[in-house]
Amino acid sequence: MTVLNELEPFALQLILVLFALLLPALDYLFKDKRLLAAATLIPLVGVAAAVVAWMFFDVWTPPAGSVPLVEVDLFSGLFTLVFVAVGIIVVLSSADFVRGDRNQGEYYSLILLAITGMTLVAEATDLFVIFVGLEIAGISSFALSGFRKREKRSAEAATKYFIVGGFSSALTLFAISLFYGVAGTTSISALGPGMEAMFSSMEGADSVAMLATVLIIAGFGFKVAAVPFHMWAPDVYEGAPTPISGLLAAASKKMGFAAFFKVFLIGLVVSKTDWEAAVALLAIVTMTVGNLIAVSQTSVKRMLAYSSVAQAGYLLIALPVGTQYAVAGAMFHVLTHAFMKSGAFMVVAGMGAAAVGEKLEDFKGLGKRSPFLAIAMTLFLLSLAGIPPLAGFASKFVLFSSAVYGSVDPGPGWLIWLAVAGVLNSALSLYYYARVIKYMYMDAGSGERFKVPRWTLAAILIALVMTVFLGLFFDAAVDVCMRAAESFPLPPGL
Repeated sequence: MTVLNELEPFALQLILVLFALLLPALDYLFKDKRLLAAATLIPLVGVAAAVVAWMFFDVWTPPAGSVPLVEVDLFSGLFTLVFVAVGIIVVLSSADFVRGDRNQGEYYSLILLAITGMTLVAEATDLFVIFVGLEIAGISSFALSGFRKREKRSAEAATKYFIVGGFSSALTLFAISLFYGVAGTTSISALGPGMEAMFSSMEGADSVAMLATVLIIAGFGFKVAAVPFHMWAPDVYEGAPTPISGLLAAASKKMGFAAFFKVFLIGLVVSKTDWEAAVALLAIVTMTVGNLIAVSQTSVKRMLAYSSVAQAGYLLIALPVGTQYAVAGAMFHVLTHAFMKSGAFMVVAGMGAAAVGEKLEDFKGLGKRSPFLAIAMTLFLLSLAGIPPLAGFASKFVLFSSAVYGSVDPGPGWLIWLAVAGVLNSALSLYYYARVIKYMYMDAGSGERFKVPRWTLAAILIALVMTVFLGLFFDAAVDVCMRAAESFPLPPGL
């Protein structure tokens, strides 16, 4: 019974792993491969239902267990909900997109393993657990990116992702080893006190800690595709199967931010004055470069990739601000971005499944050829730009306003420029989003009307409903995000 009690915090991960191991065997039993997608949905829907019942309706309380390496709280619960929700959307779209491909059992199994790693990062209270979670998700994502290994783009995407991912993992591991040397622990909560004690007793410890901080910024920066660590993202997003591109943009990057929040706002908050200006500059540069390069893209997938780079810049605002309100705003934007960005990629996947194409030119006349896809894409893009009353506006408002409040109390006055940069970049992003809308409704297309497979339509509809719902009825979501932020152990005054 003791062993079972200790494993209770890993219940969600164990369920996902169990189904992941089962799916390759089911691949040999099911002639209709869409049944594999249905089987993959069982644990995802179950986990999503359990988390919603806990977070929004207080129906049950997750097991606490006695393992000091993970903690199931509102913070991890919200990120888990994001990961499984995106997983549901990706699996639904994949049922049509990968129809006829070989090894679909392994494909769905890897999706579950990737989500398992993501949830582990969200629950981690130890640096090594974060590293293990990042690696589980990363290795699974490498394989998924190259799933269509006979396609040159897919093989190239997997290769680039593997090389860059391996480099970022090395940087992260080196940073963890330095932190252990300075603090004498890998526990995130004990990292700050350990370093303070070492600073007073060992000469040069502060320099080692600063080097470790720079390295972990770089390591996590690769995971979230922050500038200048973003160069892999456009090629990988373009070359990977489109549903997997949605998984990487809407879920995998959020895993990186879960790690960022935990390490910097818990472990390294004692040295916040040393890194806050650098991270603030990183945020402004990331959102600006991402939006500027997105303007010139002719591939919708590459445009969405650079848009994701810009969105990473917005989310980085929460770190230098460092208040609970900022954490809540970032978590709310994580939630909204998961649906609007995955929805946009699923529209592209639907066009790919219908053999229409993924280039900007292929969107000409989409309003007449597929009215539902055109309407859905329009709402996703407007939400990404932050146009009310959609979800993106609500989450950006909370996130940007946190920088304004943070510049007054307790942070430095220059934090307000993060909000200014965010607003200006959102206005810039509207230009290239509006260009896609123009192509869909104002330019004549050469193709005929086409139908999108039902499973893909279901995936798009889920993302669309949530994008509109979170914009119109955001109070409940904001309340949950605030409660999650309050459970975040920020020091008094922050």
